[in-house]
Amino acid sequence: MLAQTNSFIACDTPFEEAKAVIFGAPFDSTTSFRPGTRFGPSAMRSESFGIETYSPYQDKDLLDLKVFDSGDLELCFGSPEKALEDIEERTKEILDAGKLPVMLGGEHLVTLGSFRAVQKKYNDLYLLHFDAHCDLREDYLGQKLSHACVIRRCHDIVGDGRIFQFGIRSGDRDEFRFAAEGHTEMYKTGIKGVSFEALPSVIEKLKGKNVYLTIDMDVLDPAYFCGTGTPEAGGATYNQLLEAIIMIGESLNIVGADLNELSPHYDQSGASTAIACKLLRELLLAVL
Repeated sequence: MLAQTNSFIACDTPFEEAKAVIFGAPFDSTTSFRPGTRFGPSAMRSESFGIETYSPYQDKDLLDLKVFDSGDLELCFGSPEKALEDIEERTKEILDAGKLPVMLGGEHLVTLGSFRAVQKKYNDLYLLHFDAHCDLREDYLGQKLSHACVIRRCHDIVGDGRIFQFGIRSGDRDEFRFAAEGHTEMYKTGIKGVSFEALPSVIEKLKGKNVYLTIDMDVLDPAYFCGTGTPEAGGATYNQLLEAIIMIGESLNIVGADLNELSPHYDQSGASTAIACKLLRELLLAVL
């Protein structure tokens, strides 16, 4: 993995010295509504120089971390299977080198490739999932490899009692029934809005465990984050999600993570991309 010039701000440590490795998975071939998440990773890199490396929330600085940005994968847009294989391979390379993989999507299906690799190394893996959508369909229009099915495919791997979902406010009836049957532990958004009140108790359950963290940025209310392919009203505020990320990073053993579903061109103001950049900064500072 050679150094690249267009890296996320301050993430230019040589690969051999890095503790975490960022990579992009610019794939959106199964997107069911508005495509464009393939442009998310590159937008985050270019716009990251508009934010500071220092976080006043955590009193930490990216300049003090050792992170390498390995750039975007070149993924086959005509084959979800091949794209997932390539993502899994890149994640495995990072894990085999003893480093933390942090993936930038792309649509949410890309999580499955990274999750597969992490689970093969940590067979006692748990999944923390932040999203507006259940992503628990058995298939979407006959396709089992879809962004609408990604958490169901992760469940196929780890089974019951391993998946914890927050911010959920959209899905079909069968998805909510699947969760209610005990296959996942789902914390839905209520009529009064998103609440992460259960997060501390879930964190207590997961302390000492190996945890994969996936954040679909449409968990945020589109009033804050409109640059996404499937916006859902009634989501979390930036501060709510920020607090959750810091709490998780400080308390849990995160062995893999991703941020996904930024479609930058749906927000011409650039605010959504700026939010995604800050969330990545805070995630890195919290988990390393």
